[in-house]
Amino acid sequence: MKVSIIGSGFSSLAASCYLAKAGYDVTIFEKNKTIGGRARQLIKNGFTFDIGPTWYWMPDVFERFFSDFNKVPSDYYTLEKLNPAYSVYFGKDDYITIEDTLEKILAAFEKEEKGSSTKLKKFIATAKSNYDIAIKDLVYNPGVSPLELITFQTAKKVNQFFSNIKRDVRKEFKNERLVQILEFPVLFLGAKPSDTPSFYSFMNYADFGLGTFHPKKGMYQVILAMESLAKNLGVTIITDSPIDTIIVENGQAKGVISKGKTISSDIVLSGADYHHTETLLEKTYRQYSENYWNKKTFAPSSLLFYVGFDKKIKNVNHHTLFFDVDFDVHAEAIYDNPKWPENPLFYASFPSKTDTNSAPEGQEAGIFLIPLAPGIEDSSELRELYFEKIMTRFETLTSQNIKKHVIFKESFCINDFIKDYNSYKGNAYGMANTLTQTAFLRPKLKSKKVKNLFFTGQLTVPGPGVPPSLISGKLVAELISKHHKLKPSLSIA
Repeated sequence: MKVSIIGSGFSSLAASCYLAKAGYDVTIFEKNKTIGGRARQLIKNGFTFDIGPTWYWMPDVFERFFSDFNKVPSDYYTLEKLNPAYSVYFGKDDYITIEDTLEKILAAFEKEEKGSSTKLKKFIATAKSNYDIAIKDLVYNPGVSPLELITFQTAKKVNQFFSNIKRDVRKEFKNERLVQILEFPVLFLGAKPSDTPSFYSFMNYADFGLGTFHPKKGMYQVILAMESLAKNLGVTIITDSPIDTIIVENGQAKGVISKGKTISSDIVLSGADYHHTETLLEKTYRQYSENYWNKKTFAPSSLLFYVGFDKKIKNVNHHTLFFDVDFDVHAEAIYDNPKWPENPLFYASFPSKTDTNSAPEGQEAGIFLIPLAPGIEDSSELRELYFEKIMTRFETLTSQNIKKHVIFKESFCINDFIKDYNSYKGNAYGMANTLTQTAFLRPKLKSKKVKNLFFTGQLTVPGPGVPPSLISGKLVAELISKHHKLKPSLSIA
């Protein structure tokens, strides 16, 4: 049975592996010249940058994926646990460092606010309990029914679905700096802490309990690992092949058209942007209207800069966050009143602090990210203005001159997310995990209107992020296997 997969990001590659293992004839079609979706690479002048994800969290999810194929991550790439995991600047030469064990983090909190280590220990214990329920069980459900959320464990935590992270954190912690550090991880879920259910505190356990890792040579090594696994399982990958149309006959997907060429298949699976995928169908076959998408809460877009410096940068770690301006004001500019923030928070990654493969000797690779509202104006003039803003602040906060040491810079923003990934309004991370956009309330893995058409990725279940994308690929493969059995004995691990 032939399966055509649109896109080659984490979810598509994961799905392709599971489907090929189960005996399906799988071909991936990627619109860009290289695979990886949002997780591509930029290589320039001896520098190597991850264009997309730079954080390797939840290592157990990666291990679980590879174990389904009797592999381990170390068969493909080398992981290093970062110490420190990251640092957070709140003012000039004023920062808190998050190290690599909970014990060290407890000490850092206690130093900042007396008595906070006891509260943090209790908070992380709850977060771990949530993690064990969510990541080891709950997120491996296909989002078909609300009953998936009802278990003995979740019944005991039902109140956590109706409170939020911001309320919980601020009830226990009064120090604004510690509050911001605890609220930071849910930004990976794409929503404000005030809109994120308390249950998602499991992200804090991912942060403080499990830690932050770096694959040697960058996150793209995970993509290459999955490509190697997929090809060994018999998957065909064709790049530079954008899909023009999904062929539907009598309400059933029959294949795709790429560059005018018809490719027949029994099943079509899209790991591309969900909204874009439905534009490849006639209107009568689309499940969700423009009004539906417009009303949804989307995770931010981003303005990204990839910068080569001719010297080493001081007073920063591999991951460094800059929270020296008002978090709530910036969040309002993303979610409530979409516009360019006057004074943005930003994040910087210097992979060459850890990885000699990232930059020539004595030089530094820097990635800078400003979260933005999707759908707002994007221009080269605005990009330049904001590069100057954050570089000026960076110099002040870290007490060093770096502008004159820039060898080159490349930028990536809303227009690029649309052009390269057909991303809805140029969003970077998919649809936010708010209460009304959780589990069965997200867009479905299986089309309700077209037989044999399926979806995967960050706009469907479980949600945004790299580990959820791996899980999404497994979920949709299981769903396809359930509805299109090859042999009774074949199943997905």
